[in-house]
Amino acid sequence: MVAFNELKQTSKEKMDKTLETLKKDFSGLRTGRASAALLDGIKVEAYGALSPLNQVANVSVPEARLLNVQVWDKSLLKAVEKAIRESPIGVNPVNDGASIRVPIPPLTEERRIELTKVAGKYTESARVAIRNVRRDAMDAIKKMKSDNEISEDEQKKYETEIQTLTDNAIKTADDSLKAKEAEIKQV
Repeated sequence: MVAFNELKQTSKEKMDKTLETLKKDFSGLRTGRASAALLDGIKVEAYGALSPLNQVANVSVPEARLLNVQVWDKSLLKAVEKAIRESPIGVNPVNDGASIRVPIPPLTEERRIELTKVAGKYTESARVAIRNVRRDAMDAIKKMKSDNEISEDEQKKYETEIQTLTDNAIKTADDSLKAKEAEIKQV
């Protein structure tokens, strides 16, 4: 029983981490509304190395369709502007000499469809990862049974508990996808 509780807890933690990763992936999808997370993946050439944008600047959201990037070292303004412009998020930053404003244009219908597909791919990857956790847990339960650590009834009970965890995690991922799709279509 102790071994199963540890297995169940570990499986739940792995599924929760997968859902957190999905949430983080979704935050990077541009929905037409400004979000500081939109610039999270951008790397800037600073001091001879690539640095994450959040390590050389502060990103704020003064308006619904505008990001403001306050660069700490003014000598990096051009490098930050270039990194944002060349990123795959499709925005055109404006350098005013003191900070960088990033207007977020409204989404085209074509871009909305594309973003919905990307969100679907992220969700499918999360589902696969959750199912892999389930498979590993089921294999461990079968090994416990073959090693005569648990009875057949306990095996069935444990497998049902793991399946319930899996179903709940997949439902959460699907609900997150529906919410993201609604957000993409809404804007």
